[in-house]
Amino acid sequence: MNAESQAARNFRRFQEGDKRWDEFQEKIFQAGWSHKCPTYVHRTPPCQGSCPSGHDIRGWLHVVRGMDKPVEGKEWQEYAFERMVEANPFPAAMGRVCPAPCEDGCNRNEVDDFVGINAVEQFVGDWAIEHKIPLPKPAADTGKRVAVVGGGPAGLSAAYQLRRRGHGVTIIEEHNALGGMMRFGIPGYRTPREMLDAEIDRIIDMGVEVRLNTRVGRDVTLESVEQEFDAVLWAIGAQKGRPLPVKDWEETPNCVSGVGFLDVFNKGKLQHTTKRMIVVGGGDTSIDVASVARRIGHIEHAHEKDRPENVVWGFTAHDVAGTGARQDVEVVLTSLFPVEGMTAAEREREDALREGIEIRGGVMPLAVLKDPEGRAKGLRMCECEMDGTRPIPIEGTEFNLYADMVVSAIGQMGAFDGLEELNNGHGFMHTDKTYKMDRDGHFAAGDIIRPHLLTTAIGHGSIVAESIDAYLAEGDIPKRPKVDVHHFNLLDELRQRELEPSEYGHVPMRGTNDEGFAVHNYEDRSDKQVIPHDELFLGHFPAEARNRRREIHIDSDKVLGNFQERTEGLDTDGAIDEAKRCMSCGMCFECDNCVIFCPQDAVFRVKKNSRAVGRYVDTDYKKCIGCHICMDVCPTGYIQMGLGE
Repeated sequence: MNAESQAARNFRRFQEGDKRWDEFQEKIFQAGWSHKCPTYVHRTPPCQGSCPSGHDIRGWLHVVRGMDKPVEGKEWQEYAFERMVEANPFPAAMGRVCPAPCEDGCNRNEVDDFVGINAVEQFVGDWAIEHKIPLPKPAADTGKRVAVVGGGPAGLSAAYQLRRRGHGVTIIEEHNALGGMMRFGIPGYRTPREMLDAEIDRIIDMGVEVRLNTRVGRDVTLESVEQEFDAVLWAIGAQKGRPLPVKDWEETPNCVSGVGFLDVFNKGKLQHTTKRMIVVGGGDTSIDVASVARRIGHIEHAHEKDRPENVVWGFTAHDVAGTGARQDVEVVLTSLFPVEGMTAAEREREDALREGIEIRGGVMPLAVLKDPEGRAKGLRMCECEMDGTRPIPIEGTEFNLYADMVVSAIGQMGAFDGLEELNNGHGFMHTDKTYKMDRDGHFAAGDIIRPHLLTTAIGHGSIVAESIDAYLAEGDIPKRPKVDVHHFNLLDELRQRELEPSEYGHVPMRGTNDEGFAVHNYEDRSDKQVIPHDELFLGHFPAEARNRRREIHIDSDKVLGNFQERTEGLDTDGAIDEAKRCMSCGMCFECDNCVIFCPQDAVFRVKKNSRAVGRYVDTDYKKCIGCHICMDVCPTGYIQMGLGE
């Protein structure tokens, strides 16, 4: 080894006795130049990260507020609708009934109040129905056929996404209409049927075949479906209610499930209920059961065969013409969790209390109280404390609640009659993270793998469609990203503006910053990172009141027979003003702060004919000294100082 090599080998940055280290950051601020300059970094906003359907919420709010303008000849409402249905083909429905976890996650909560995302979504969804805006046309036919078993939110969402990709889709539905829980699990005053039909019809109009009144395992065999189709998606929902885990529940005729109660009501078969009801639950389903009971009322001298449990069990149906005058129903809704900890949305709890429903939180059922005829006359209850999701009874707090019907709304599972081989042993179907089952060519989505929100099932439909598409192409099904949502794609944005990069010649070269084949000064971290509020410049945003939808509140003395829709949508100005409250977390919204405050005039606006979302400003690195001011004043956290991070 020569002396030069030995010296290089023995080099030490710090020598014996050194007690200080270089303050590199301070040197950067004091220097006349720096290698640490702004980079424009796209990250997922928390509203989208919280949305189970993965909506590009920030993207379509940009359209509504007028920042992202449609191509010439298209109304902004239509452009916003197109952006919405990339993820969710039911904006009018979800704008009404989704409990909006996106609003809980909204960074605007750190300033004043969340952005009314649901309200804007409802406005655009209703506008699209009124103006008969269709869904995108399918791609060229692939020659592949997929059976979607179940026409609820997961099945319809998947059918739409598969049809967009050019696959032939057949929905096999055991009911006489499509919609699943949107139709048979939610009352019409929450999801108006004309609105729901319009959103479903748009999907069918794309060329989706529908076979109603057909149950696989009963009317057709599983084997025949496998032979006819290239892939099978199970989206059969969780239509079987969980019984209360107390003695005598199973053998008692007037103890019924919440999903069964709502199913027969939404089919028009249940016209009245009992004088007193107990609903055990705490979620949105239990609220719906209690609210429906208060609306349909009871009949004092109903015939024996017209007992409501006979309708729920499918033995009969109420004759509308034969029912007498209805009277109020006394409803008590019980929850293991305290009232403020119930899983039902806060506004649903408030509506229930206003409508005369008594809610008792922190209590658990112990046993069914029975009369000499073997019918339930109430429940033995006690107060409880929660250890996670497990109730712990408090001794000495036992009490009785009396009722003529007891409804269990504590959860759901799948109905596997004729399909027992697909049951994972717990009343559901098992899949991997791509929603592929162990059985070749079979996939599952929605409540049948994990009961949750309607928008969760819609999100499952998008993901499983991607998996089925990869399977039909005979390729590997890709892993899902860490942040699994419908991401903004800058290249797609540039293409629609005819600003896409030029072709790359695939030859080595220097000075690529002057070439047109690359997108410069931009990094996309949206599949890995959700931007938190502490990386925004919140001081930019003044407090602004939320533009609220008008909610129709019904008092307890007016609820009987009232099936009026409970929310009125925003008008055009209200929707635009509300969209403007969006803080555009993780994406430039063209506020000009970086341009105004840059002391070196290094940050500049892109020429008007070259602008697109995410491409509004650029940096002249020959002028930039790395002072960080542009990052500090960026309201949205879009600017990060680049040092190879």
